[in-house]
Amino acid sequence: MAAERGARSPRNIETRKKKAAHAIPRAKVTRIQGNTSAARKRLKKMSGIARAAKAKASA
Repeated sequence: MAAERGARSPRNIETRKKKAAHAIPRAKVTRIQGNTSAARKRLKKMSGIARAAKAKASA
């Protein structure tokens, strides 16, 4: 519980701001990634939806 109390200290807030400023800007993840059964199922579903949309656009 002590770690939770110190998470919002002024010093930690400054550290987080500095880390955020130094972070390399990256594109947001557009699809979920992972090797769990649920993630693979969702990826399969999304790929099917994307494939259908692509086929509809080209037709």
